[in-house]
Amino acid sequence: MIKKIILGIILNGLALYVVTQLFSDLQYTGGWKFFIIGGIVIGLLNTLVKPLMKILSLPFIILTAGLFSFVINIIIFWLTVKVINGIHFSDVSVMVVGIWTYIFAGLVLGIVNWLLHIFIPNR
Repeated sequence: MIKKIILGIILNGLALYVVTQLFSDLQYTGGWKFFIIGGIVIGLLNTLVKPLMKILSLPFIILTAGLFSFVINIIIFWLTVKVINGIHFSDVSVMVVGIWTYIFAGLVLGIVNWLLHIFIPNR
């Protein structure tokens, strides 16, 4: 159980690292603490909020053959930024410039997270 939680934090942190390296309009402070906190926040949002969002948006997911899931990933990324900045962790912050950065970062975060969970099963 603990291994699964730690692996999830690491995988989400790695996905967040990839996103920060791809987009110059996404700036963060805090170094490795940012990725640990971000991994925890993404994990909590994926566990608690994402299933509810999928249930509520099921007609759209069916109608778009699953592509609406990308919109959910974008919202999860937006919520991650809001939570990190809203709680005011010590020396940790993130700034995203523009809506396109949110959109593309949410898409990449979802794809990278999906690929990481395929290659490193979370058992």
